Amino acid sequence: MKLTKYGHCCLLIEIKGKRVLTDPGAFSDGFKNITNLDLILITHEHADHLHTSSLQRLLSLNPQAKVITNAGVGKILDELGIDYTELPDREEATVSDLKLKPYDGKHAEIVRDFGQVQNTGFVLEGGEFMYPGDSYIVPDEKINLLAAPVAGPWCKVSEAIAYVLEVGPKQVIPVHDAVLSEAGKHVTYPHFERELGEKKIHFIPIDDQNPTEIK
Repeated sequence: MKLTKYGHCCLLIEIKGKRVLTDPGAFSDGFKNITNLDLILITHEHADHLHTSSLQRLLSLNPQAKVITNAGVGKILDELGIDYTELPDREEATVSDLKLKPYDGKHAEIVRDFGQVQNTGFVLEGGEFMYPGDSYIVPDEKINLLAAPVAGPWCKVSEAIAYVLEVGPKQVIPVHDAVLSEAGKHVTYPHFERELGEKKIHFIPIDDQNPTEIK
C-alpha cells in the first residue's frame, strides 16, 4: 500500500492497483490535479473534509471516479448534481474491485450538539486500512493501518490515544492535524509515539505530498 498525504485528512491510498482519495477538504492542498482515481470517500460535510469546488474539479478530471459518502453529504451533492453512492452501515461491499465497509455514526462532540453531523468512517480490504473520519468508531475487524485523528476542537490527546489502543492496529498515521503548527506537532506526536510504542503499535508521521510505502 502506498499513501500520499495532502494535508489534514486528504489521503491518496494506492491499494490493490486502485487509487482512493479521502476527504478533499479546505485545509488540504496539492490534490486538485490528481487523475486516475477510482474512489473518492467523504466522511462528512464539514468544510475541512468537503470543499465542493475542489470535488467538482476532481470529478471533471476523473469522470470514472465513484463518490462514496452518506446522506448528510448527499444533500449537498444533490444540490450540485453530483452522483454518489451510500452504502449500508457495517455491510461490506465491493466497489471498483475494492472491499469497502462503512461505519456510520455521528461526529465526535465539539461542544454539546454543535457540529454533530453524520459521520461515516471507512475500512478498506477487510482491515488493511481504516479512516474513521471525525469519530472514535471502533471497527469489528482487525486493522493493519489506522489513519487516526490527533488534533482538533473535539480531539483530546488522551482520548485519541485511548481510541487507537482500543482499535489496536499494527500501524498508525496521524491525520486531522492541520490545526497543529510544526511546534504543535513536536509537542503532540511524542505522546502518541510513546504510548503506542509501548503496545508495539508503530506511529508513522508522513510528510505532505511525499508518497510513502506501508506494508
